[in-house]
Amino acid sequence: MKPRLGFDPTAATAHLRAADPRLAALIDRVGRFALELKPTRSLFEAMLRSIVYQQLHAKAAGSIHDRVLAVLRAHGGPVPEAVARASDAELRGAGLSVNKLLAIRDLAAKCLAGTVPSLREARRLADEELVARLTEVRGIGPWTVHMLLIFYLGRPDVMPTGDFAIRLGFRRLFNKRKDPAPEIILRHARRWQPYRSVASWYLWRSLDAVE
Repeated sequence: MKPRLGFDPTAATAHLRAADPRLAALIDRVGRFALELKPTRSLFEAMLRSIVYQQLHAKAAGSIHDRVLAVLRAHGGPVPEAVARASDAELRGAGLSVNKLLAIRDLAAKCLAGTVPSLREARRLADEELVARLTEVRGIGPWTVHMLLIFYLGRPDVMPTGDFAIRLGFRRLFNKRKDPAPEIILRHARRWQPYRSVASWYLWRSLDAVE
């Protein structure tokens, strides 16, 4: 069963249209909001994938991710306990760098300690609380958590100013001469609340929309 958004996309786009004429024109150009959430059984699985994929092309990262999952299956499945049981040699043999191995071990430890919440608990926590807790994991920064909030948890009001494509989309939409500082985007995006995730999705789509 596919995960569902926790908000009404029609209400979200209506709000954005009324709040911002430039964004309204972009919505008309791009069309219907069509974000599909990525399924996951746990934050551990979602964050494991994020760590593996960091700074790699998708094809190479996908191959490494598959091999890491194969190692974990041999030790009980894609769960934190399996990371503790797997050896460094096995995980490095799957293609992980030393830094990513350390990050995944830290992720597993913080899942077991309760710093990283269960998926059920995460759905009850505020965005700010999740950012604070998940960025305690080695190698996980605000951008990674913002992507998780939007694409896995379907949170409606995330503004990922650390994303290059968001800055580029904003710059083009509002005819800025240079990359806007995060505070510039956040100030403008106040009018988009409580649907900044939806506005972000349209900024991403603006880069591949037909002019």
